[in-house]
Amino acid sequence: MIKGVKIKGLTKHLDDRGFFMEILRDDDHLLARFGQASMSLTYPGVIKAFHYHKEQDDLWFFSSGNAQVVLYDLRPESTTKGERNIFYMGEDNPILLLIPKGVAHGYRVLGNKPATIIYFTTRSYNREEPDEYRIPWNDPEIGFDWRTKNR
Repeated sequence: MIKGVKIKGLTKHLDDRGFFMEILRDDDHLLARFGQASMSLTYPGVIKAFHYHKEQDDLWFFSSGNAQVVLYDLRPESTTKGERNIFYMGEDNPILLLIPKGVAHGYRVLGNKPATIIYFTTRSYNREEPDEYRIPWNDPEIGFDWRTKNR
């Protein structure tokens, strides 16, 4: 596991009316501070990759649909520099994923329905000076093959 990445399993409490699920609590101690909560819907087959932050941590949760999430550690001082992690997240695997600053991240929507991501950050987005640095989805250093493998 890339140093600093954390996962929190989520529990659905089901009954005949539907379900209830806590996503994030202050006593989870996942975010050093709270900055912003955002939501995005992405269509099937779309790849949103890669970017990273120098100042903020992200905490990701896919509330509907499913996604393949890829992380790559860019931090020069990290003991896991150059390592990749892959996570399968969404309604089939409801987890929270903490992505530390300096770790590149991106995802691909899996299946035939859109995926909805809800994410929390330790800083609010600043339009004048965005803390967002882009890397191409097919960057050779990261070297990730986004194609589905038939096994």
